[in-house]
Amino acid sequence: MTATTSNLQAAASLPRWYSPAALLIAFSVSLSAFTLSGYTSEDGTPNLVGVGVLGFALYMVVTYLVSRSIEGRRKATDRMVTGWVTAAFSLAVIPLVSLTWTVVEKGLNRLDADFFTNSMRNIVGAGGGALHAIVGTLELTGIATLISVPLGIMTAIYLVEYGRGKLARAVTFFVDVMTGIPSIVAGLFAFSLFLILLGPANAINGFAGAISLAVLMTPVVVRATEEMLKIVPNELREASYALGVPKWLTIVKVVIPTALAGIATGVIIAIARIIGETAPLLLAAGFTTSMNYNPFAEKMMTLPVFVYTSYAIQGTDFQSYIDRAWAGALTLMIIVMVLNLIARIISKIFSPKG
Repeated sequence: MTATTSNLQAAASLPRWYSPAALLIAFSVSLSAFTLSGYTSEDGTPNLVGVGVLGFALYMVVTYLVSRSIEGRRKATDRMVTGWVTAAFSLAVIPLVSLTWTVVEKGLNRLDADFFTNSMRNIVGAGGGALHAIVGTLELTGIATLISVPLGIMTAIYLVEYGRGKLARAVTFFVDVMTGIPSIVAGLFAFSLFLILLGPANAINGFAGAISLAVLMTPVVVRATEEMLKIVPNELREASYALGVPKWLTIVKVVIPTALAGIATGVIIAIARIIGETAPLLLAAGFTTSMNYNPFAEKMMTLPVFVYTSYAIQGTDFQSYIDRAWAGALTLMIIVMVLNLIARIISKIFSPKG
């Protein structure tokens, strides 16, 4: 009798429409309970957070009991774990979607032609743009990338392919330490370095800002590249060595192309890590309202600093400053999205086929 019941439960299954129907009923009951109990916000609308929590709890309890009675304990447990995983994913996605929607909604109000063609020179109210900040962001991020990507990739190659003993362990230790340093420390380092080399009058410039960003970017590139190189199968290296190919050529022709997709993704993650940094650039690159195409002389504006100063230093027409700040944040998001698309294209073109 027990075996027959277990077989019937194993064969039985809840219909596909059960989950959406149960969710709808659970949230409807939760909404009704909050409405009838009077737990509403100041404007009279129900507490959506409470409705969601209670509705999901009701759904999980009822689904487990129904599934336990029809499908058995194993499927009921599977449904419960799946529900919690889905809920955790939703909790992670909701803030991201909300943030993206808010930035797009508020940033589009000022994302016009003037924003991309004008600077803030002699602008104290409406108008103006962020051309000087966009140029500064692209230049400083580009310089930091040119410095940190070759350095990070070669360091990772040394650690994976050549590094042995105390030196390799020391390099790994310092890379781990650099990964977690506060960004303000990198700014202080760059500012102090150029203060010693160039003096107080020339210590703040775009190149100093790029150095501070490179300090933050290099350990991320090293760690990402190192992990990608480690997952390249050793059989590929051994096959190359068996054909008489030297080690350096094996790395260039076999190892790096195999890991190129992951390396490109790691580089993009590193760029996304630094492109929104504000504190080190405030110290090392400063801020200005004028155009400056030369990163080696004078202060340079960047988009993160532009957004910060638009909020922190508002003029009489404060709404114009807030609109420009949201537009600057949206521009940063667009730049990161374009960089991700470029990384995907690079990975598709240069990664091994098949």
